[in-house]
Amino acid sequence: MADLISPGPDLDALFTGYRHTAWRLETRTSYGVAEEDKPYQQWLAGRDPGIEWFRPWLDMVRGETVKGKRMERVRIIDDPPSDYLRWELWGTPYNLAVGEDIRYLPRDHPVVAELPGHDFWLFDSATVAHLAFDGDRFLGVTLDTDPATVVEHAQARDAAWHHALTYTEYMGTRIR
Repeated sequence: MADLISPGPDLDALFTGYRHTAWRLETRTSYGVAEEDKPYQQWLAGRDPGIEWFRPWLDMVRGETVKGKRMERVRIIDDPPSDYLRWELWGTPYNLAVGEDIRYLPRDHPVVAELPGHDFWLFDSATVAHLAFDGDRFLGVTLDTDPATVVEHAQARDAAWHHALTYTEYMGTRIR
């Protein structure tokens, strides 16, 4: 079994070390990310959490995308979205503003059944980073460079991206 890369400098290096593309599939309805707990709870209570807690990620994404790298993700989303997915929708404009392209794929779309049932990042179409969780708590990633695994995840990326809606398109479907 591959070694777990826990949150910290080694994991951060994946997001600055890729050469061309970083792509993620998000399949879960909630994530228990420690640095988000307080802002998320503030947001749930109807208070503006600000974005200072989010700045390290946004600064890193901006730093990489201005180099011409792409960072993209598809979030599988329920109708109606869970509280956590509504929280992610709230934050998406900040991601978009720094160059991360986030799209939405309704969970009931037929292509979802063809996708892996787990979250992953695909770096440069060469390395799959499988996300590991304990319940909702993110533990880290394991890396896989097996060609068959990479191709399987690249095909999933292509299918999900093809059917996913941009943020603007998705938000337009919510106004009925």
